[in-house]
Amino acid sequence: MGNKDTTLTFRVTENTAEQLRHIANERDLPLSAVFRDYANLLVTHDGRVSVVPDHAIDESTMNDAEFPPTVEVSTSFVREHERIELENDHLRAQLEEYKAYVTQLLEEIESAEEEGEVINLEELDRELDIDPDNPSYQLG
Repeated sequence: MGNKDTTLTFRVTENTAEQLRHIANERDLPLSAVFRDYANLLVTHDGRVSVVPDHAIDESTMNDAEFPPTVEVSTSFVREHERIELENDHLRAQLEEYKAYVTQLLEEIESAEEEGEVINLEELDRELDIDPDNPSYQLG
């Protein structure tokens, strides 16, 4: 069986919701990612996760090998992630350039149509009574 995502819904007070948004903004994450990370951490550590403010962590907790949980990430993974971020930025910049170019071309077409410089071939065929099913073209 494949992995299927399930949506969970629950209610929190407005004050709690604002605090959660603040936490998500501090970490530059979407709010759903904060919940997803917490749920994954809770499952990984078999429910032995407690959320406490930084000032409530004492030295005995800091010396505990299980809290806070740490994960080692290879340098190659970090470099690949940075490379992908740079490529993403480059592609976004290219996309913006292409959008600007398309907008410029559309503006040129509109101005040419207003000045009468554009000739629509379908309209020209209708004006000359050319049958669209059997066109006869002559070059030269």
